[in-house]
Amino acid sequence: MNAAVLDNARQATRIHEIGGRYDHWLLGSVLALACLGVVMIGSAAIAGGGQGAGPWYFLDRHAIYLCLGLALAAAAMRIELKLVEKYGQWLLLACFLVLAVVWVPFVGKSVNGARRWINLGPASFQAVEMVKVFYIIWLASYLKRYSEDVVVTWYAMAKPVGVAVLLVGMLLAQPDFGSSVLLLGITAGMLLLGGAPIKRLILPVLVLVPGLVLLVVFEPYRMRRVTSFMDPWQDQLGAGYQLSNALMAIGRGEWFGVGLGGSVQKLSYLPEAHTDFIFSVMAEELGLVGVCAVVGLYVLLAGRAFWLGLKCVEMKRHFSGYLAFGIALWMTLQSFVSIGVNLGILPTKGLTLPLVSYGGSSVLMTCAALGLLLRVSWEYERAARQVALRRAVGSTPAQGAAPQTAQPPADGGVRNSARGRGRIEPAFAHTPAESAAQSALRRAR
Repeated sequence: MNAAVLDNARQATRIHEIGGRYDHWLLGSVLALACLGVVMIGSAAIAGGGQGAGPWYFLDRHAIYLCLGLALAAAAMRIELKLVEKYGQWLLLACFLVLAVVWVPFVGKSVNGARRWINLGPASFQAVEMVKVFYIIWLASYLKRYSEDVVVTWYAMAKPVGVAVLLVGMLLAQPDFGSSVLLLGITAGMLLLGGAPIKRLILPVLVLVPGLVLLVVFEPYRMRRVTSFMDPWQDQLGAGYQLSNALMAIGRGEWFGVGLGGSVQKLSYLPEAHTDFIFSVMAEELGLVGVCAVVGLYVLLAGRAFWLGLKCVEMKRHFSGYLAFGIALWMTLQSFVSIGVNLGILPTKGLTLPLVSYGGSSVLMTCAALGLLLRVSWEYERAARQVALRRAVGSTPAQGAAPQTAQPPADGGVRNSARGRGRIEPAFAHTPAESAAQSALRRAR
């Protein structure tokens, strides 16, 4: 019997030594978008971003932020997700603290009338970018802990909605309308994917949407953005200046673009060419073909993340699945809004194009989130391999072992059916020593 125990222990050790593998499609799309961002920022910011900086100022800073972001992603890819889940509630507290810090004198920083940044000396950090990551982790852990309650009770669904409303209230005080809408969209999407009935989500939507509309109507600069995107040519040199120049850049690109570095609109005509309107510069230089390729990379990234989340939920790895869903919703909604603003189908919002636009805070936190997403893929692959090996070991008899024949229980099967003991459990194959010991025990009986 000792030999059998040791053999089973060795088999279990081999199973736990199995590692995972990062999703190649996911990793490839992330690296492709990161490389594209470096190239396009180098091209779009050649005129100093319209701020009198040198031609390589923004490219150098973006390269530094990207290297730091890749370091964060590498660290996130090596953290066990059960450890991340453990501190989910503390991360929610960190969300409120980070948003409150921007109002501390000499710590918070105001730019263009918006108080969204934390002063770090030589650089500034936008607080909401950290909030996006921390909030998604907390909501994923919440949905795992209360997955059954979210489906059947109003209170379990209303709690994350209330948390989101509190965070949105702090964001609107900065003000940051774009991130507020994004956070509400992520919350609704994750609740829906977490099992909340859509008819219960209708009521919060009916309450919140009119409130957001009123915030637009009673704020003159927001209302100007809405009216200008509907007809930017009516006030081409005023409220419609950004969008009209963005549309001229996109139209000039035609099918194959004017060539990398050949954009005219980026030469101080198109404001924020290296941040909010970098997609228009890509359309001008790479044309429709290049734009379709960029959109395809985002579709691949989001689609692979949703597929990964679905597979994790099917395997009962709910935290990993909901985390993948949250990051996928973030990437999908933010890229859609950024591209929609450039194409003139949405009002102007200050949301960057993930991994492509210039912005240190966005690059750092996006890389960290995608590192967690890659960790989800690694742990899913590890779990799938372990399950496959357990099934193979449990169904294949050991070499030299006599085939086992089913023995009817002495009590006619009553003992197996009692207390749910009749279910079939996977087992390891018997070794020759264990089989011989069991035969000897039966003969003794």
